Amino acid sequence: MAQRETVTNINSGSEVAGHGFDFDLFVIGGGSGGVRASRMSASYGAKVALVELPYDPVSSETRGGLGGTCVLRGCVPKKILVYGSAFSHEFQDAKGFGWEINGEIKFNWEKLIANKTKEIERLNGVYKRMLLGAGVTLLEGFGRIVDEHTVEVKESDGQVKTFTTNHILVATGSMAVRLNIPGKELAITSDEGLSLKKFPSKVVIIGGGYIAVEFAGIYSGMGAEVHLIYRKEYPLTGFDIEARKIVARNLEARGVIIHPETNIVKIEEHYLGLKATSDKKEEFHVDQVMFATGRKPKTSNINLEGVGVELDKAGAIKVNAYSQSNVPSIWAVGDVTNRINLTPVALMEGTCFAKTVFLKEPTKPDHTNVAHAVFCQPPLSSVGLTEEEASARENADSLRVYTSTFNPMKNTVSGRQEKTFMKLVVENSSDKVVGALMVGPDAPEIIQGLAIALKCGATKAQFDATVGIHPTAAEEFVTMRSLTRHVYPGGAVEDGQ
Repeated sequence: MAQRETVTNINSGSEVAGHGFDFDLFVIGGGSGGVRASRMSASYGAKVALVELPYDPVSSETRGGLGGTCVLRGCVPKKILVYGSAFSHEFQDAKGFGWEINGEIKFNWEKLIANKTKEIERLNGVYKRMLLGAGVTLLEGFGRIVDEHTVEVKESDGQVKTFTTNHILVATGSMAVRLNIPGKELAITSDEGLSLKKFPSKVVIIGGGYIAVEFAGIYSGMGAEVHLIYRKEYPLTGFDIEARKIVARNLEARGVIIHPETNIVKIEEHYLGLKATSDKKEEFHVDQVMFATGRKPKTSNINLEGVGVELDKAGAIKVNAYSQSNVPSIWAVGDVTNRINLTPVALMEGTCFAKTVFLKEPTKPDHTNVAHAVFCQPPLSSVGLTEEEASARENADSLRVYTSTFNPMKNTVSGRQEKTFMKLVVENSSDKVVGALMVGPDAPEIIQGLAIALKCGATKAQFDATVGIHPTAAEEFVTMRSLTRHVYPGGAVEDGQ
């Protein structure tokens, strides 16, 4: 999508063309992007209101909560469950280090979920206090745009109130989608998967993206029989192909039963629970079926098209480089724009919006070299371009690719058969490192540091000149000297040895 490079009709006062407004900014959505934009705008002197649905761990058309997907039903609770599931592997590995673990080790799902819910309720309260402390007016209910300067709020008690505003920011995020197959209403999504009252002993997870892979590791690590079913040959479409193959092997090594190139076509109730049938005529009798088949922008029912805001085919709000829609007073940040759907990106976009509109400093969010992490076990993390992306660029230079595969030191004693994989993609003429990835313990923590290096345009020579920290896995990134392969424009590959 081509982005318009100009910002039009920015006014920071409470009056424009002789019209008085209740607010300078009205934000619809209290997730990461909306909260950041609200707080920053208020700190720059704007009079700000924010509307969000009443809190609930599981989202719906009528329930939400301050903190949004990340805090309430995404990154935070997911990472808590990842931590919880990882202990089973730690108990196994501990034996090689001399720990004699005798007797039955029990896992209490209800206790974990209660502690998880307690934490997200605490964070929901933190967000509320931060906004009130910043001077933002908080409204609980459903926000709907009436016209380019008017928002209608239907409160929890059914009352409808109308407010005028100079600028409207839509930050309603995204929602999990279900495949349109018979019995889809019997399945859950990741929302419900983080808050199940009873732990499922057998699960089918439909999808091969990061949410599917992460939940497969969570449930399997806690003792469930997990069937991961996806359409492609390998999971995690869009990531580096070598990394995808390794993740698939690691899933199997940790007990997940994978079913590539397979589709679930029907879900039915069964006396054993649920029955999911595949296009290969396989039948899975399980306690739960989870859709992890992507997310879509939450743009329905708020009258965007009614006021002339352009949406793309996915229902995302089309915005220019400054997050402004085609209606000058209406802006959007975060997942609702379907640019890069990550919490830190929404935070960046919210900050840039506030600077652009209320500091009069037009600031574009920079979506280059954004690091990604998949909290599978062990995790995958990357920054920059994949090898495939780098070689497919217009007027692409030839590439040098460096890889390293090794057994982590911990595994040499624990006996776990699980290799760490690292890769650097280097542009030949400039010597710049344009991509880095890792599959292995602590990958996200390590790649975060490399993201700074790539942002600064670091070269392979500078990587090589950096002294490593020994003994660590991270030092391998600054000691990769042997070239794995050359990749030439057009796809030709030459072995580096």
